Amino acid sequence: MSRAGTPRGGVLRHAPGLTLGLFLVPIAAGLVGTWLPAFGYLPALGGTSLGFESWRALLNHTSLPGAMRLTLTSGILASALSLALVIAFVASCHGTRLYRRLRRALTPLLAVPHVAMAIGLAFLIAPSGWLARLISPWASGWTTPPDVAIVNDPYGLALAFGLVVKEMPYLLLMTMAALGQAQADQRMAVARALGYGPVVGWLKTVLPAVYAQIRLPVYAVIAYSLSVVDMAMVLAPATPPPLAVLILRWFNDPDLSLRFLAAAGAVLQLFTVILAIAAWNLSERVVMRLGRRWIVEGWRGGGGGLARHMAGGAMSLLYAVAGLSVAVLGIWSLAGRWRYPGAFPADISFGAWTRHLHDLLWATSTTLIVGLAAAGLALALALACLENERRRALRTTNRALWLLYTPLLVPQVAFLFGFQVIAVRAGIDGTWGTLIWSHVLFVLPYVFLSLAEPYRALDERYARAAMCLGATPNRVFWRVKVPMLLRPILIAFAIGFAISVAQYLPTVFAGGGRFVTLTTEAVALSGGGDRRVVGVFAFVQAALPLLAFAAAFAVPAWIFRHRHALRLPS
Repeated sequence: MSRAGTPRGGVLRHAPGLTLGLFLVPIAAGLVGTWLPAFGYLPALGGTSLGFESWRALLNHTSLPGAMRLTLTSGILASALSLALVIAFVASCHGTRLYRRLRRALTPLLAVPHVAMAIGLAFLIAPSGWLARLISPWASGWTTPPDVAIVNDPYGLALAFGLVVKEMPYLLLMTMAALGQAQADQRMAVARALGYGPVVGWLKTVLPAVYAQIRLPVYAVIAYSLSVVDMAMVLAPATPPPLAVLILRWFNDPDLSLRFLAAAGAVLQLFTVILAIAAWNLSERVVMRLGRRWIVEGWRGGGGGLARHMAGGAMSLLYAVAGLSVAVLGIWSLAGRWRYPGAFPADISFGAWTRHLHDLLWATSTTLIVGLAAAGLALALALACLENERRRALRTTNRALWLLYTPLLVPQVAFLFGFQVIAVRAGIDGTWGTLIWSHVLFVLPYVFLSLAEPYRALDERYARAAMCLGATPNRVFWRVKVPMLLRPILIAFAIGFAISVAQYLPTVFAGGGRFVTLTTEAVALSGGGDRRVVGVFAFVQAALPLLAFAAAFAVPAWIFRHRHALRLPS
């Protein structure tokens, strides 16, 4: 931008197009590369004509009905419960001491990868898990593990519960971020002045405005819950598994002809997500129509004490389950002899750590390289887009938000096979660049969304004052904006790193089996019988994002230790 304030051309002008191209082109190409084999066309495997043989085989497959039932029940149930719990908690506890405490504890829950949380939850709630040990035999009378299918249950309830534990913090964060834009405090002040109780007043005046802000995050949760693979491989039943896991089995089968069946299944997975989101959108309209009648009825509700205790207790319980799930990973990694029903190991041993140190270091190094590179690239693109937005006085439209959420709404299994096929033909399959690129697809939306609000909220008068003193726009960016936004920038980087650490399918498909990360090792080991080894890899996987978030908070506090205003939360 010139000193007169008019935009100037440059590299930043091309940042939005480059960013969209980096993650929309692979998704579009991947969808095409999956759809063609789904209808029989994959010349490399002898498919030279289009047809419906793959679909007939898919629809007649004996595992499909059970897989679809598991997918829909666990995915929809988890999404609905997560949203209901978040709404009940915020409506009844907003502004309370518990609300502030749980908000501060939200970051660690968000940082823990899905696989680590699933493995820890399995160690916690299994018949021989930590919870059963803590109450045995003095309370339960169990001297041997009860014969109850809790983990891998045939109804997918353990998977649904695991998804609630992991997806609830994300929806809670999005809801908290939307409260400011919805002017929740002002709306509640008016509602309370009119005699409405705190819960009913929030539901009638704040929720309609907040839900409009979190609709896309809710859709992203639905899409993820219906197509999750890594958590399902740990918590869901295996015969039959959910649809996404079944598709992955077909993709990995030595019989190459099953690639056509898997591609058809991937397209079915995409249709399932689209139809589920469409059905959810239809239910929104029904609830909206019924809600308008309820709003005008004039019922004001009571003090909300019962709702506050119930919602607060349920949310606190989920926080406790998440914390115990991570803690039990560390305990198992150090356990020596631990016979049932002992509440704690009889002795501590570093044997699992020392025996697998080489494999652990190798997987950790790959995870760090890919995570740091993907988060760094995503952060650079996000900063370039936001700075271009500021310099050219642009505004984000709903269409741009939908494009940004595309990688979160399209099931990974629906396009990553096509992405792999194209990468193989281009000769870039199984390279560092392709692996990092595949992670950037999913890291970038989270980095941009986490950084956009604080970047746009920065008072533009700081930049104008610097430019009045002769500073160029680039100098203003590096010397004014970056220092003032260092904390949210590092938090966005930590979020991107945590997302990269958690990626499983992108590593499997784009890596071509040549790269081993903590996530792929944890998933592979989760089916084994040695909890100590699984605990080692899952605990390190959970620890890396937590360390990244700790650094994101500690570094600005140390750099600006003599500048009180810059040490305050942004």
